[in-house]
Amino acid sequence: MQRMEPQKMTETGRDRQQSAMLVWAVAPLLALGAVWPPDDAAVRGLSLRPWLAPLLVSAGFALLVWVLRAATRPAAAIGLVICMVLAEPRQVGAGVNAAALAALVALFVLTFAATRFGRAKKELRKLAERRSGRRASQIVANLGVAALCASMGWHGGCIAALAEAAADTVSSEVGLAVGGRAWMITTGRRVSAGTDGGVSFAGTVAGVLAASVVAGAGGIYGALGAPQASMVFAAACAGLVFDSVLGATAERRGWMGNDLVNFCSTLFAAVIVGLMLV
Repeated sequence: MQRMEPQKMTETGRDRQQSAMLVWAVAPLLALGAVWPPDDAAVRGLSLRPWLAPLLVSAGFALLVWVLRAATRPAAAIGLVICMVLAEPRQVGAGVNAAALAALVALFVLTFAATRFGRAKKELRKLAERRSGRRASQIVANLGVAALCASMGWHGGCIAALAEAAADTVSSEVGLAVGGRAWMITTGRRVSAGTDGGVSFAGTVAGVLAASVVAGAGGIYGALGAPQASMVFAAACAGLVFDSVLGATAERRGWMGNDLVNFCSTLFAAVIVGLMLV
C-alpha cells in the first residue's frame, strides 16, 4: 500500500530507520550491477560503445523524472542507476534491453498519471504524494528488486517485480482518488480509504490492469513467451495481494514501514514467478 492511515504519522522513527537501512543495503548492489558489465568489458579489451546508449537513455530518464518533480534529486540519481541496470546489455554482442526498458517506461507513465489522478481530492484529505516527488527510499523499495533481477539476467523476475510495483501504486492512488467502499483484506470489515491493508474494487481493478500493461511491455520482441507473460502477470497480482496482507498485519502493528513492505512485495512477486518456472 502507498499510504498510511490519515490519523497516523506518515513517517515514524522506525519507518525512517528501515528506509535508510534499505537504501544503504540495496543501493551499493545496484551500483555494482550497473558498473560491473562495462567494467568487465573494459578489462577484456572490448568496446564500451554498447553501453553508451543505455547511459544516455538513463541520464535522460533521470533528468525527466526530476524536472517533472516525480522524484527528488537523490531519488532521480538512484533512478538513473536502476534504469542503467535495466537497459544495459547483459552479454557481449547484445543491444539495449528494450523489453525491460519498455516495462520501466510503462510503469513510470502509469504511476505518474495515477499519482496525479484526483490529486485535489487526495490533497484535501492529506493523502496525496508529496509535490517534491518520491524519495530515494521509495525508488529503491519499488524498483530495487527488479534491478537486482536484471543484473542477474533474470528477465521474468525483473518484469514481475516491475508489474507488481505498478499495480501497487496505481491501485492505491486510484482507490484514494475514487474513494467509495474499502474493506480490510484480512477481515472483510469496512475501513476508510487509505487504511493499511484496505482494498477497494476500483483500486484493485486499476492495479490489475496496470500489472497487465507492464507485463505486456516486458514481453516485447519475444522477451517473454505467452506462458511466461501469463505467469509474470499472475505473480504480480499475487504480489499485490501480499502487499495488502502485509499492510493489514505487519505495517499496522508497526513492525514494517511502507518502504520495506513495498520491497518485500516486489520480491514476493519475483519469487512466485521463479517457483512457477521451476
